Amino acid sequence: MKVLYITPKINNEGGVARVLAVKTNYLIEHFGFTVHIVTQNDGNANPFYDYNPKIQLHDITLKGSGLAFLYHYKKQIEHTIASINPDVVVLSDFGWKAFLFPFLIKTTIPVLFEAHASKYNEPLEYSPNGYNQVAHQFKYFFRNYSISKFDDFIVLSEEALAEWGNTKKGIVIPNPVWITSANAAPLDSKTVIVAARYSYEKGLDRLLHVWQQVIISHPDWILEIYGKTELGLPLESLAQQLNITQSVRFLPPTKNIEEKYLQASIYAMTSRSEAFPMVLIEAMSCGLPVVAYDCPVGPRSLIQDHQNGFLIKEGDTQAFAQQLMALMDDKAVRLQVGKQAQKVKERYTLATVMQQWHELFLQYSKQS
Repeated sequence: MKVLYITPKINNEGGVARVLAVKTNYLIEHFGFTVHIVTQNDGNANPFYDYNPKIQLHDITLKGSGLAFLYHYKKQIEHTIASINPDVVVLSDFGWKAFLFPFLIKTTIPVLFEAHASKYNEPLEYSPNGYNQVAHQFKYFFRNYSISKFDDFIVLSEEALAEWGNTKKGIVIPNPVWITSANAAPLDSKTVIVAARYSYEKGLDRLLHVWQQVIISHPDWILEIYGKTELGLPLESLAQQLNITQSVRFLPPTKNIEEKYLQASIYAMTSRSEAFPMVLIEAMSCGLPVVAYDCPVGPRSLIQDHQNGFLIKEGDTQAFAQQLMALMDDKAVRLQVGKQAQKVKERYTLATVMQQWHELFLQYSKQS
């Protein structure tokens, strides 16, 4: 069977790029699929993660803005689909062009939309004035309308499906756990870790405000942030303003993030929105107790509050800081919660998740 994925980039360290590598490798190695991936890597097709060499990469270049941009997208995507002639197309994108796809692209090939973000995802901060409120409500309405036009719509959790509303085409297939080793972090280092790109929806600015409260009584703890700026969020300047630079380390993305989890004691997530965050699955798989805002909608899909992690009321900086400090002060609780967190491996095994994808794809096989 031949599957074509369309995604913005795979030469970055994002969760979508990670899970796409895991899934496409499995489709080739276990089911014998032929896999093509269309990207917009600016001509650089070198992936950040390890993709199977049998995967056929197609990098397109999009020029201009507005209608010109969409014209180039339409022309190149239609040409690529026609030349590959796949059994099914999977769209792993969350930009405007993805939601416009059913109205732009003419093809008889089945197209599936895979949502890796909350319906209310906002990559940039905006002022909540009257015009913006109307514009964003229209955007959310159009997102919902658009997904009804795809052959199938895949979300990562029941909570995500509920957020999108009653869609007849909604299918829940979670992200898989790719960490298979039984190693668990000893949780004896004074390190809180986070891995995220420096963009508005990831809420790292909120984490720095939390950290300012934490280090007043815990100055010997370190916050490690693995990521990089994509949208110009000035986190290092904010850290200087908050006078916390001595206890915050801004580090580049790493493929070997498992090693970093195993050297930490707590994972913190202050995102404004999530879908089914790979970083939480990864951290929990390594036995880290996690503390996360109860944002829409991902953390609550994985965290059972006070059992395998901690959910904090959205935006409550003081409560978040207090929970971090409570964990810092009690290694026994860290170990207890971390042990429960590691059971996430049993719920989202790679084989189980990929069997769901296999069964879905076979419905669209031209050979069936």
